[in-house]
Amino acid sequence: QVQLVESGGGLVQAGDSLSLSCTVSGRTDESYAVGWFRQALGKEREFVSAIIWNTSRTRYADPVKGRFTISRDNAKNMVYLQMNSLKPEDTAVYYCAYTTTIYTIYTDRVRYNYWGQGTQVTVSS
Repeated sequence: QVQLVESGGGLVQAGDSLSLSCTVSGRTDESYAVGWFRQALGKEREFVSAIIWNTSRTRYADPVKGRFTISRDNAKNMVYLQMNSLKPEDTAVYYCAYTTTIYTIYTDRVRYNYWGQGTQVTVSS
């Protein structure tokens, strides 16, 4: 079992920055990835970004490229999502998720086995 807990959501204005954190605990695999997904009201949950823990290789969805940065801290078992230049369309519940992988960074949510409870990010115009 793997547990994930998100924190750092909130209400900001367009153009502001916000950083989300995800604490990873439990029995992790030898190689895995942690991803961020988001779900806006009435929409499907969509991929935002992910990082392979061992290699720090990353992947981003097109709408957030150049604005969001994912990173991880081995010592703290945490993954961060730094979000800059936020837009109202970034408003959503953000979830971190865990998947076993060696090389591939999956964008399909069905590939992720464990999920956090989500944290709300609201960007006002």
